[in-house]
Amino acid sequence: MSNPLFSRTLALALAALTGACGSPDAPASRATTAGRPQPARGNPLLVASSLPYQAPDFAHLTDRDFQPALAAGLRQQRAELARLADNPAAPTFDNTLVALEGSGRLLNRVTLIFNQLLDAQSTPTLRQTQEVMAPELAASQDAIYLNPKLFQRVEAVYAQRAELALDSESAFLLTYYHQQFMLAGAALPAPARQQLQRLNQQEARLMARFSQKVSAASAAGAVRLRDSASLAGLSASERRAAARPARAHQAASTWLLPLENFTQQSVLLSLTKRAVRQRVFAASWTRAERGDSNDTRTTIARLAALRAAQAHLVGFKNYATWKLRTQMAQSPAVVAAFLGQLVPAATAKARQEATALQALVKQQREGFPLQPWDWQFYARQLRQRQAAGLSDDALKPYLELNNVLRNGLFYAANQLYGITFRERPDLPVYQPDMRVFEVREADGRGLGLFYCDLFQRDNKRGGGWSNSFVDQSTLWGTRPVVYISCNFPKPPPGQPALLTPDNITTLFHETGHALHRLFSNQRYRSLSAANVASDFVEFPSQFNEHWAFYPAVVQHYAVHFQTKAALPPALLARLTRPPTFGQGYAFTEALADDELDMQWHTLAAGQPVQPVDSFEAAALRNTHVYLPQVPPRYRSSYFRHIWADGYAAGYYAYAWSEMLDDDAYAWFRAHGGLTRANGQRFRDLILARGHTRPYGELFRAFCGHAPTIAPLLANRGLTGGPW
Repeated sequence: MSNPLFSRTLALALAALTGACGSPDAPASRATTAGRPQPARGNPLLVASSLPYQAPDFAHLTDRDFQPALAAGLRQQRAELARLADNPAAPTFDNTLVALEGSGRLLNRVTLIFNQLLDAQSTPTLRQTQEVMAPELAASQDAIYLNPKLFQRVEAVYAQRAELALDSESAFLLTYYHQQFMLAGAALPAPARQQLQRLNQQEARLMARFSQKVSAASAAGAVRLRDSASLAGLSASERRAAARPARAHQAASTWLLPLENFTQQSVLLSLTKRAVRQRVFAASWTRAERGDSNDTRTTIARLAALRAAQAHLVGFKNYATWKLRTQMAQSPAVVAAFLGQLVPAATAKARQEATALQALVKQQREGFPLQPWDWQFYARQLRQRQAAGLSDDALKPYLELNNVLRNGLFYAANQLYGITFRERPDLPVYQPDMRVFEVREADGRGLGLFYCDLFQRDNKRGGGWSNSFVDQSTLWGTRPVVYISCNFPKPPPGQPALLTPDNITTLFHETGHALHRLFSNQRYRSLSAANVASDFVEFPSQFNEHWAFYPAVVQHYAVHFQTKAALPPALLARLTRPPTFGQGYAFTEALADDELDMQWHTLAAGQPVQPVDSFEAAALRNTHVYLPQVPPRYRSSYFRHIWADGYAAGYYAYAWSEMLDDDAYAWFRAHGGLTRANGQRFRDLILARGHTRPYGELFRAFCGHAPTIAPLLANRGLTGGPW
């Protein structure tokens, strides 16, 4: 998230994040660095690291360092803000805006490291730290944006802006901060500010509660199977994976199918017994709606009502109108119009796919109507028929991780941007199988560090993500230290890690985020790539996906891990021109969540909140995205993105950014594709600019026109247009 108004619990990511359960309480790192002298034991987080680029010294951190360091960061920030607010000198840009921008460095440094360990290496101590510190950290944002003395100083400088002759970035920073204070309620009377602070604290607690409930509900909802026949259809490796957690729960001759984040579950692709598929789907669908302590529906209703009340107090019709003022889309009406253009094409394609799958069911002399728990199973069969043996299993021997990383991911980045990646095994990590690379410019200058944490662990949250350990800022004198986290299956010792096309897409996507941060070139951190709007932040990451299967890139990395033979032409075509069957389903399930999010967050203050189930059903029907065979990717009751992870009224950002990235890629295709000149233009006009101009201006400067949905629909195979 980019907006400090909404970062009271989000940028710090403490109320939103829970991590997975099950790990022993241990130091944050098991890494050591041979030959490095051990410092006298103090809290290493309290001073900037002496490692290159101020990289975290994981070899000397423990989980117990974080709570006192966060508390110290809060104390330091409060003292800095008090000095700023009480400064007797007349407000100027330097003594107010630059001072404000320079505050909170210790708190920022500690939270960036803490966030990743909480997500990727969760322990009871880290979770306890989150629980204790979340309300205080949420309050720290209000201490800035609801501080009347600070606002008066910013307001005084803003009133003089025409006479200040500021450079363009400084002028943008002044406007940016003034908007944040106004949107946060700084101009409200004191009683209203105090009421808003109370609501903000309540929101932080509810977000944390929702996140904890969902994690517990997902863990408790795992499906236990006591009959090996129920596993029919699963591969040997899938059976072994199901048996391992069952043994951990001390149950003999049983298998456990853990629930993944999404509504649909990957095992539904393979399970041949329909009753078992239905049971797994039902476990996923009802995970947080079982009337027990993990039921989230009451929490959701309270959050929706509370957010509407927050918006009303600040003077907005609803929460979405309030939040979207800082986004590229600007208003709920623009988002509604955008989604309204996409829904008809997506649902029409999904209905065509449903008809084809129902015909396949009929061919197999099955008499049932297609249901959500059947879709993935029969879709896989249909894709296998169409692919004629060109399956993921046939591709995987050609997609070895190290080769994809060096000769695919790094190769594409070098061809586009001239950068190189050199491994740094000397730098400590928090997990032994992590890798660190120093990124250098074409002329050899150091650009930053790139950490890769790629494999699944029991105490690591699902999915993929990217963030920073150190954000770029010339004011702070810091260069970017970035990371990506994925959840690829870890191979047995001595065996290569073989990827699927989906894994490669994730790798390129998360590295797109990392490149955005690496290329950031701002004086002020608040305007850097780390802080762009949510409907712009996915643009660089999704754009980078296009190079994953670009023919010249694929041919550079896709060789057999044993024979070194090149990818056969039929398999090459499978990677570079994937079939579009299933895009109707995939896009419809995502758009359903876009619409759910906006419906929840356009509730007016005081408007009665219907029971969650009935609200969800009405919202899907009213926005014409309801299809009985295509459930939302996330049901409201476990939709972590909008209730805990900072995407409230912002989940549309993925589709919006897809419009931007497909349009930009169409520009590349029209101008020669993967070339150094094209990459430099994209870097200069998009990746390096952060939020130093309005987002629409940045896009038009690169593409020469406002964004259009035509390339998106063509890329998804939803229209007959060229791609």
